[in-house]
Amino acid sequence: MLTLDQAETLTPDYNLLNSSIQETFTSLDRFEWQAVGELLQMRDHSLYLEAGYASFQEYCHRELSAWGGYRRITQLLGAKKVIDTVGELGSHIKNERQARPLLRLVKEPDKLREVVAIAVQENPSPSASDFAAAAQKVVPRKPRIKPQSQEPLVPKSNLVKVTSAPHPRYGDEGTIEADAPNPTQQIVTFADGEKLLINNTDLTHLSNDEIESFTTERKYPPGYAQAIAAIEQQYQQKIERLEQELRIGLLSEAKAQAEQQVQEQLTSWQQLYQQQKEQNIQIQQRLDEMEALRQFQYENQQLKQRIQELENAVQERPSQQWGNTLTKQAAKALNKEVLRSLENTIDLRSLAIEPPKENATECLRLMGIALGNLASAMNNTQALQAAALLLGSEPTPSAIAWRAEQLQLIPQAVSDIRAVLSKPGCTWIDYLSVAQEYEVIKQDYWPELTPKEIELITALEKSTRPKTIEVGSIVAHADQYCALYVAIGEVIEDLGDEVWVAWDHWKDRPKKTDRYFKDELRLL
Repeated sequence: MLTLDQAETLTPDYNLLNSSIQETFTSLDRFEWQAVGELLQMRDHSLYLEAGYASFQEYCHRELSAWGGYRRITQLLGAKKVIDTVGELGSHIKNERQARPLLRLVKEPDKLREVVAIAVQENPSPSASDFAAAAQKVVPRKPRIKPQSQEPLVPKSNLVKVTSAPHPRYGDEGTIEADAPNPTQQIVTFADGEKLLINNTDLTHLSNDEIESFTTERKYPPGYAQAIAAIEQQYQQKIERLEQELRIGLLSEAKAQAEQQVQEQLTSWQQLYQQQKEQNIQIQQRLDEMEALRQFQYENQQLKQRIQELENAVQERPSQQWGNTLTKQAAKALNKEVLRSLENTIDLRSLAIEPPKENATECLRLMGIALGNLASAMNNTQALQAAALLLGSEPTPSAIAWRAEQLQLIPQAVSDIRAVLSKPGCTWIDYLSVAQEYEVIKQDYWPELTPKEIELITALEKSTRPKTIEVGSIVAHADQYCALYVAIGEVIEDLGDEVWVAWDHWKDRPKKTDRYFKDELRLL
């Protein structure tokens, strides 16, 4: 087979060029038969349904319109049926054009094989006209007889000739014996019985140069024309209504899909945020554990160093001298603790000389306890009333004794509460578990706490309350479909059910704030 480049460079040779042309057309026929096999698979297995086509005919019209559409596919499948019917003789049928005049004999296999045998006997390489002539000999076609009452749109006999060189029936003469299907084409019946739909431009009348008489269109009575126009109008209105309904349905479906996608994306983001939050908590716990481990290692090193120093000291000094050293160190530590206790002790005799400069509340408590003891020892009613007044209890010995026991717990209560507050990561539950033990003396130990400790307790209590939108809260729109859903603002004024919000993205605009209901916003 010659390529275009070879045909341009080589000197033309009849034999070589003729062989190449025949090989090319043979290849085209072979590829066409290959396409027939694939079309059968598409039709028999209904594979066109996967692409959304309702039928094989619709698939051919949509996908294969460039190659003749459903009409051409039907011709190829009919030729395949002819070849399968004749059996071994089918090898003499090279293409669909040769099988076309034999298609009407498919239901009569014996006659079909007889026709092919006659055509091969007369011509070892039969053409389409040979097969048509043989079919006409075995099963002659009967001419169509039209009713006498029907007036034909074309003359009974119109002899034409195919004058277009590219047409496969170029030079053949035929007769137009049927009505024209459209103004630009004619149905031509040739001598071999084959009927073809041919364009007017490819035909020449044997008596005239143009075929104008064949282009007449069918005329309808006025009543029929009006009914057809009414039907066309109804059909057009129905199509428009269906298109509108389809458009509305597609818009609704697209909106529903978009909402579903947004909801799924928000859900995935929330899950991702929750996972990130849990990972952060785990990382913080791990860091705390590592920090505690590092502190233990540091203390362990110090203990090892101290043990080494003590071992060195034991080796350097004799046991007796070391015992004296331990005794001296113990005495020094005991004296230090005694001095510390004396510094914190309030001497009533010193209070009689000058007023206390610090711990006035503690002084009053000690005076109340002392008066209570004096009242019990001397059975003095006035001393008992004075002790009850100072201690804030009933003027009875049992009430004063119970109150004195409570006041003795104040240092322990302050110590326990400060120990809890000093722990890293202290929560309101941790504080409350300790504070409930000393709830009876809360008004007594509360003044002993520093303002910083009171502020920390207040913050812990506030953290357990449900979060609400108030002045200073960072908020955003609660409606996820709002265009400004991700915008950030700050509440600058609380009006009860409504608040004024200053938006960050409005800083450069004249209007910087706006008023909203609280349920229209969400906390960030």
